Amino acid sequence: MHERLKTTMIYVTHDQVEAMTMADKIVVLQAGVIEQVGSPLELYHSPRNVFVAGFIGSPKMNLIEGEEAAKLDAHTIGIRPEHIDVTATDGIWQGKVAVAEHLGSDTFFHIHETGLAETITVRAPGEVSFRHGDTIHLTPRHDQIHRFDTRGLRIE
Repeated sequence: MHERLKTTMIYVTHDQVEAMTMADKIVVLQAGVIEQVGSPLELYHSPRNVFVAGFIGSPKMNLIEGEEAAKLDAHTIGIRPEHIDVTATDGIWQGKVAVAEHLGSDTFFHIHETGLAETITVRAPGEVSFRHGDTIHLTPRHDQIHRFDTRGLRIE
């Protein structure tokens, strides 16, 4: 409809997936404050702050504080589920599979007992055979880690 009418449209939604698929530009608001304005992929690749990082993307970005973040000179680090590699034997982190969603084209894992966050979500391409209760090893892709300061703002 937007292309056919060739007009500016404003669409309000709380559904970030809907916004990502429909918008040329997204204005992310929190409690009436504009957090970031940009194209869907700008917000996805370069979230301005922790709020935008946790809001844009499905499933949402994993946000980790504490010792792991401090190792990268940050208060909080963020890593998207698709930017974490999984193996049975080697990795920087490890945890136990709480839920494995085998979807054919992708497998989503919800990992507990990592010591990093209550749950770490991982998206692996294709059929990956881990199941509930398995120990899994995780390695975040270092060049895909987002860093945030104590105010929650992006560190470049």
